[in-house]
Amino acid sequence: MPALGRLPAAQGIAAMQWVNVTAERPAFMTGLFGTALLSAGLAVHALVTWGDRRAVLLAVGGVLYLLGTIGLTITYHVPRNDALAAVDAGSLQARELWVGYLRDWTRANSVRSAAALGAAVAYILALRG
Repeated sequence: MPALGRLPAAQGIAAMQWVNVTAERPAFMTGLFGTALLSAGLAVHALVTWGDRRAVLLAVGGVLYLLGTIGLTITYHVPRNDALAAVDAGSLQARELWVGYLRDWTRANSVRSAAALGAAVAYILALRG
């Protein structure tokens, strides 16, 4: 995002519009939502085996990934990406949208990345037992 922010607004917007289109591919969606399905399964397993020493780690990993990664993607990032996709990259409206989009999307993406990393750490610790 910092690199896109250094471009003239119209170019940065156009590049991000293409990034968002490219992200909607089967391989990426399978990885994103396949991991969500696995995380949901591990969270259920944690509840069923709550006495197991790894259950808390599995539950934490599931909550972090499902809420912090998938939840934030669906409720925050996708609507902003859709709004950016709907504007003409060269318009004044797009330039005004871009300033806030860069700042806010990047902050939320940092939270999303931290949640995914936290989930990965929780799962690794659970594997180590």
